Amino acid sequence: MNVRAFFALRVPERVTRKLADYADELCQFDRGLEAHWVDSSSYHLTLCFLGEVSLEQVEELEERTREALNAKRFNVSLDHIGYYAVNPKLSVVAAMTSEQNEVDELHQSLVDIAIESGLDYDEKNFLPHITLARLPSDNQFELDTEQLPQLDLSLPADAIVLMQSRPGEQGSIYTPLFEIDLPLAMAN
Repeated sequence: MNVRAFFALRVPERVTRKLADYADELCQFDRGLEAHWVDSSSYHLTLCFLGEVSLEQVEELEERTREALNAKRFNVSLDHIGYYAVNPKLSVVAAMTSEQNEVDELHQSLVDIAIESGLDYDEKNFLPHITLARLPSDNQFELDTEQLPQLDLSLPADAIVLMQSRPGEQGSIYTPLFEIDLPLAMAN
């Protein structure tokens, strides 16, 4: 049996509430664009989308992640909302970060773990993000990017979660498959 899976960070309630408020503001610009707004209870920061994964590979991913991941806890700053093309047919409206050094390093570590676990990872130009809405790639809001809300939010990168994604009636349903706490950074 295979599952659709991805690595993510959980989004705390305080950040979820603020992002939901921003999404509500953006809904007024959704004029027949076929945008599907994500329920705020499903918000997460996608670090690495894996696609179809066997249950054996899930076990391998957990073992390798526990052994190989050496990232320490840090804070992720979310500073803007933008468009992100997931593939030629689908784009997302997402909360994103401009300062991504630690996020990029964590993403690359997870990609390396996925490849070492036998997955065929090929997400080119992936950007870690929190999806607020999904829409066809040829649709965009009638709004300059300068009019999109600027964010000043932060969330902790304190645990990595491998999530299963499956379709539901009101959007995707996410189920954690395993979670690994990141250790605290040692003070110098």
